Amino acid sequence: MGTTSFLTRAQRLLRIRNQLVRECLAEVLATFVMMTITLASTAQKIAFLNTKGNIITSYLGGALGVMAGIYTAGGISGAHMNPAFSLAMCLIEQFPWWKFPIFVVVQILGSFISAGAVYILYYDAIWHHSNGTLTVTGPQETASIFATYPADFVSIGNGFLDQVIGTGVLIIVVMGIMDPRNKPVPKGLEPVVVALLVLSIECSMGANCGCPLNPARDIGPRLFTYVAGWGPEVFRWVEGRG
Repeated sequence: MGTTSFLTRAQRLLRIRNQLVRECLAEVLATFVMMTITLASTAQKIAFLNTKGNIITSYLGGALGVMAGIYTAGGISGAHMNPAFSLAMCLIEQFPWWKFPIFVVVQILGSFISAGAVYILYYDAIWHHSNGTLTVTGPQETASIFATYPADFVSIGNGFLDQVIGTGVLIIVVMGIMDPRNKPVPKGLEPVVVALLVLSIECSMGANCGCPLNPARDIGPRLFTYVAGWGPEVFRWVEGRG
């Protein structure tokens, strides 16, 4: 009885009543969950030289991470997890413009924190694979665990177009899923359908640039690699490397 009373009091004390703060914390948590699963699946593939994971498990991790993020906070913040989606919601007047920059910041923050979590989780594997040097290029590079880098032959223009098309397909189909005038998805299964959509885009449009589809997915972890030891090369476009 005493324990129950203590827990009730603690719950009341810790309860966050400000709706904006609740939404921001939910968005950070959803993005963190999505990105931790996504980056960890890539870390298994790269740091273990494809012995503990491969391109398929990496794609599945990214898609299932999206699903987990939506289930985590979809009922509180909408689980945007992506500035492109937040922008699209603003354009169709389903999300207030004044919240847009706030959500962008918390989404990038969630991605940044998740990169730190994955770095800690696979710290020994990353340093073993890199032979003690954190690099962006070469056979022992580990930067691509966290951020996406284009294929060697992809130009800036082609890379930009790649992301416009991939992200455009993602947003258009998600909007279609949300439209009640279309064939409805069974209630509660929307995150599963979105995950399948992400998987289909990864399988069909992931070769050029790694299929980020999400500015927060790339900027947050890239900032982390910059401060964690990979240095300014993570932001540099190198001819023949991207």
